[in-house]
Amino acid sequence: MCRVPARRNPRPDWVIARRAALGHRIADLRQAAELSQEELAHLAGMERRSIQRYEGAQRDPRYSDLLLIAHALRVHVTDLLHD
Repeated sequence: MCRVPARRNPRPDWVIARRAALGHRIADLRQAAELSQEELAHLAGMERRSIQRYEGAQRDPRYSDLLLIAHALRVHVTDLLHD
């Protein structure tokens, strides 16, 4: 099994806070669209676990994933990123 090495330096608190804010925005927009995580994942062409991890701020989404999520939610990608 190939393991990714741990980061040498932990992410700054402000990065973690913004990742959490992004997750909350994804969840809020998903709920406003009356979609489950499973439905959003299907529309975006990804796994439900990915949506769950992004909403829970456990993972940093790739830019391409943000584009897919925004498209599935029918919003502009910047709507996911603004504070």
